Amino acid sequence: MHLSLYKSFALPFLLVFLNFSSGCKAEPSPSEPVDPPVDTSSFAKGADISWLPQMEASGYTFYNDNGKAEDCFKILKDHGINSIRLRTFVNPSNDKFSGHCSKDETVAMAVRAKQWGMRVMIDFHYSDTWADPAHQTKPAAWVGLDFQTLQNTLYNYTYDVMTALKNAGVTPTWAQVGNEIPSGMLYPDGSTDNWPQLAKLINKGYDAIKAVSPTTKVILHVDQGNNNGRFRWWFDAARANGAKYDIIGMSYYPYWLDGSPDYTLSINDLGNNLVDMASRYGKEVMVVEVGGEDTKVQNTYNMLLAVQQKVKSVPNNKGLGVFYWEPQGARSWSKYALSCWGSNGQPTMALDAFK
Repeated sequence: MHLSLYKSFALPFLLVFLNFSSGCKAEPSPSEPVDPPVDTSSFAKGADISWLPQMEASGYTFYNDNGKAEDCFKILKDHGINSIRLRTFVNPSNDKFSGHCSKDETVAMAVRAKQWGMRVMIDFHYSDTWADPAHQTKPAAWVGLDFQTLQNTLYNYTYDVMTALKNAGVTPTWAQVGNEIPSGMLYPDGSTDNWPQLAKLINKGYDAIKAVSPTTKVILHVDQGNNNGRFRWWFDAARANGAKYDIIGMSYYPYWLDGSPDYTLSINDLGNNLVDMASRYGKEVMVVEVGGEDTKVQNTYNMLLAVQQKVKSVPNNKGLGVFYWEPQGARSWSKYALSCWGSNGQPTMALDAFK
């Protein structure tokens, strides 16, 4: 063989041999970004920030305590927030206040929360817009379905959202079946006037969540957390009708009680109710929504400390956490009076209660 031909054939093989003989080590490739670990054991200090994408899309700028523009997630985390709650609507409008929160938007936000090392709670409203004690309107596409088909549709929708989250790498720590449902959901089929049907709808949601994510804890959510009679009536009926769930969730808004009384007049009732619910039903408890007036910063700060203390005081570590509803939803953008954000685009001192 001619020397030049020998070189052209032998040299590449020699290089390969030398590479293997030196330990078979190839050049390391750049590592993929790794999400920070999520603390699944600590007390949940949470925030429902479902308005955030619309705020960002409208050009709203968030500033930290030093007046520097910063990602809202970082500002929240620097104030002690370790968990994020996200509402999800079935076929929402594009209204920036009462729409959005579609499956895809919810998944995208959940991924962001995970990237910040935060736990995620999914709040299934089972409506195209707000569901609350005064409004439990069926999604337009579900109107007219017979009850069996309605059950199956609820199951399939819930399963679909949970699967989309799973495929995106997110395992929600918690998921609510319905939002503030003291009088039921998916009227009229799921009204508390027909508890057997309501329980069946709840159980379809529960089963769909567990089918995709067995570790996700299911919450049933009732408002007026200070009202023990309301909770005993509701959860006695839930038990009698075989409704399945893991956690009792409460809203606590002194501002929305008759006369907007100061929190000091109802905080002990909240504490007693938390203890009673955990004892009476053997369940864990959470305050999944709370809020105070943005113009009474010190009062809201004091309330948040008191609410956290009441939840933490539930025996046997059954008090799991407290979530502020839209703390970043500044009045200048949302017209909402119960945020923790000032007109300067910065969090108020009230948010420091979670530190």
